[in-house]
Amino acid sequence: MKNISVIGAGTMGNGIAHVFAQNGFKVSLIDVSDTGLKKALETISQNLDRQIKKGLLTEEQKNNTLSNIQTTGNLPNGVQYADLAIEAVTENPSIKLQIFKDLDLHTSAHCLLASNTSSISISTIAAATSRPDKVIGMHFMNPVPVMKLVEVIKGKETSESTTLSILALSEKIGKIPVAVNDSPGFIANRILIPMINEAIYALHEGVAGVQEIDAVMKLGMAHPMGPLQLADLIGLDICLYILKVLHDGFNDPKYTPCPLLFSMVEAGQKGIKSGEGFYNYHSESKELIVADRFLNSFQS
Repeated sequence: MKNISVIGAGTMGNGIAHVFAQNGFKVSLIDVSDTGLKKALETISQNLDRQIKKGLLTEEQKNNTLSNIQTTGNLPNGVQYADLAIEAVTENPSIKLQIFKDLDLHTSAHCLLASNTSSISISTIAAATSRPDKVIGMHFMNPVPVMKLVEVIKGKETSESTTLSILALSEKIGKIPVAVNDSPGFIANRILIPMINEAIYALHEGVAGVQEIDAVMKLGMAHPMGPLQLADLIGLDICLYILKVLHDGFNDPKYTPCPLLFSMVEAGQKGIKSGEGFYNYHSESKELIVADRFLNSFQS
């Protein structure tokens, strides 16, 4: 594989493009928003600068990485030479299925199709194409340039050769791939998101505050960040969506989202992306901003 197309220039998409380009692959980064593409290139450049400051990269390597990335708003043009197309758009099933129909139509027959979905069934996505054997999940972790794991999800019809190709490719870009079978939430989010939900329930029930909950998990379990801070990083709306996928997929009440999570998402408090979540990202001190009205309404 030499040519990689990445559909979606958001946080995950630009991170995926960054990693492939830095490892010598030619990358076509595709997004319907010119502003989004411009912002993606700025983000990649800034992240490369951070690597330079840490002594992990040279200025020449940065320039080579950026020269490996081409941007376009036209999907057919952006995928015509792709050996692998990776979809990294919003976690919306209807949008993803349409993209895979388009990819099936506009990519060459040998091209593998991957989704960065964090919860949507790979088998369902594959059914939108005429090549389900060549469809697979590549669930990168955020931030992509830093995190080593790639959760490789095999759909019901994903071929062994496709799986082996993606496992080998993941290693070529410096990642550690772990293969799992298709199931709601796969492994990462099936375990992680219920833990986050339980932390939100503990806050909702007044067992402890935000900082205390996060401190227990960081100091007692050696987690690099607490579950509530991590929820802000993921996006509270994404956490809520994945919980709904787990709840519907397993028909099990243990995956019922906490009412506090519902209320915060409805109020637009989605974490880092909105500037407010369990913490205030408008403030350098990152003060707690879980609104008293939410907790008071539940505890009164």
